[in-house]
Amino acid sequence: MAATSLMTPLGTQAPPFSLPDTSGKRVSLSDFAGSPALLVMFLCNHCPYVKHLQHHLVKLVAEYQRRGLAAVAINANDPVRYPDDSPEKMAEVAKELGYSFPYLFDQTQEIAKAYRAACTPDFFLFDRDQRLAYRGQYDASRPGNPMPVTGGDLRAAIEAILAGKPAPADQRPSIGCSIKWKPGNEPD
Repeated sequence: MAATSLMTPLGTQAPPFSLPDTSGKRVSLSDFAGSPALLVMFLCNHCPYVKHLQHHLVKLVAEYQRRGLAAVAINANDPVRYPDDSPEKMAEVAKELGYSFPYLFDQTQEIAKAYRAACTPDFFLFDRDQRLAYRGQYDASRPGNPMPVTGGDLRAAIEAILAGKPAPADQRPSIGCSIKWKPGNEPD
């Protein structure tokens, strides 16, 4: 069953985080201070919605990193119920796909709650001041629909923020697999 992004209010300050990457190194929000744009992505390994766009996403992020975009992916899924989302499997996926960005594990799921992440993939693009400028879908493609994977929605937002302009006003929620909350840890 597909879940839909909660559409956090634009202008929201990026919640702080300090999480381990796939090598155990801690990565924090403050590491990205001064970046003209920061993309925080909630991803996982097993979701068909993520798998549908992950190869394209890796290329898109790398393209914009050359222009100043900072990016980080966070996996908040419960690896006990979803072993494919364990930190060990995260390291394999990051290496196999050539992630040029840190892939962090949110074991407590507190960061996913702070960002109001609801699904994978879920995208949050912040401006130079780390204020939310875009939250929404990658593009209109989905597993099983005929739309090509273009990253058009996210690409337009990144272009605007890197140019110092507001992101497009028409922002559609991301759709994907619900975050796999630990029993009793589900947000309100």
